[in-house]
Amino acid sequence: MLTKLARQTIETWRLGFVATVGANGLPNLSPKGTFVIVDDASIAFAEMRSPVTVANIMVNPEVEINFVDILSRRGIRIRGRAEIHEKDSETYARVEPLFMEHWPTLQELFNLAVLVPIGEIRPLTSPIYEVGGLEADLRKHWKDRIAAL
Repeated sequence: MLTKLARQTIETWRLGFVATVGANGLPNLSPKGTFVIVDDASIAFAEMRSPVTVANIMVNPEVEINFVDILSRRGIRIRGRAEIHEKDSETYARVEPLFMEHWPTLQELFNLAVLVPIGEIRPLTSPIYEVGGLEADLRKHWKDRIAAL
């Protein structure tokens, strides 16, 4: 089940880094910027330019997805067994309105939907918190740094 933190992080940032492993045993890490929350137990992304990710999922559907709040250096790790759904499937029809709500101009680029039923959620935090770092200080630091770019 999605936690409040998981829901907030995904809805705020939408960018998840998807880790897969191919038939050759090599890892692949690929950012996906089209994540949506399907329900309390699953998330999905619209696949556009991810042939290696899709090929790896077809061989081994186990994935881990990391979402990070870049200002607080906190986030979540989600593990699950990814499912590939073509555009003519019932599942694609169910998630397409969620994609369209956020990215209506990208519809032509969507090739399929990758649904990830959530098997496990774990927190992700920076080691700075272990030595007394404060979220407010981190947020200020990173906002200032971004503003200076």
